[in-house]
Amino acid sequence: QVQLVESGGGLVQPGGSLRLSCAASGGIFFINTMTWYRQAPGQERELVASITRGGSTNYADSIKGRFTISRDNAKNTVYLQMNSLKPEDTAVYYCNAGYDSAGGAGARWGQGTQVTVSS
Repeated sequence: QVQLVESGGGLVQPGGSLRLSCAASGGIFFINTMTWYRQAPGQERELVASITRGGSTNYADSIKGRFTISRDNAKNTVYLQMNSLKPEDTAVYYCNAGYDSAGGAGARWGQGTQVTVSS
């Protein structure tokens, strides 16, 4: 069964940086688009950034110029480099990936990783 496991969250001061990772495993043939979302308390989940298998990227306006999404297809892993973090970036960050696997095609969510930006 395909699983996504996020890591790299934590507590950081405003202006600091964090790098999130999301690794997919479980009989995967290939991963299609990989996307980072975030959800702050009391708010709806929102798209942060996405990247296709070929490397085309898309970013939310709120994080353009500060966050960079990348991926390693050989490792089935997507990264989110977050710089110049602001308190409003505080949220649980989730990755989502579309895949084709031995068990069929589908999409999966990770369990989420908490990012807290506070002094």
